[in-house]
Amino acid sequence: MAPPAYIALEGPEGCGKSTQARLLADTIGAMLTRETGGTAVGQRLRDILHDVAVTDLDPRAEALMIAADRAQHMATVVRPALDAGRHVVSDRSVYSTLAYQGYGRELPLDDVRSINDWALRGTWPSLVVLLEVPAGTIARRMRARQLDRFEREDPAFHERVVAGFREMADRDRARWAVVDATAPTAEVAATIAGIVDDRLGIRAVAS
Repeated sequence: MAPPAYIALEGPEGCGKSTQARLLADTIGAMLTRETGGTAVGQRLRDILHDVAVTDLDPRAEALMIAADRAQHMATVVRPALDAGRHVVSDRSVYSTLAYQGYGRELPLDDVRSINDWALRGTWPSLVVLLEVPAGTIARRMRARQLDRFEREDPAFHERVVAGFREMADRDRARWAVVDATAPTAEVAATIAGIVDDRLGIRAVAS
């Protein structure tokens, strides 16, 4: 049996990562979770972070709130599952913070990385799947739903976020896998499952 793995699905708003995280967790029999808001405490923090009425949150305060969510998530969800021998699939992870607060908000990347490494107690995802979707497709998807505080940021912010994800993936190809998410949902799911099998030796559970 493959050792328990911590797998993160990443990407910009509207890329389909929540759907693909759920499908992957079902396929490999993993615990499905998310950041932010994967715990009761984290949900309360998420409510503030995504509230469009919050217009004066300092970027450093925002980054620290997300790190607090992550510390609670690691201590009460991710680490206990891994220690019990169970795979974990997360809809977003520490790499979203590097992309959004580091590249997007332009906070010092080394500081953001250090704070979050402390919050994670050194447990980073063993595999990160980055879902890529053209900007035009994302824009169409965003028009079809009510936008939260992050989704309402200006286009330049989101361009920096996307560039950040791509740069991180390019710099750490052993950990990251980039998937074209414009294909039909089932095809994308099959591609991701194949990557997980190839990289981690984790196969679909019997139905």
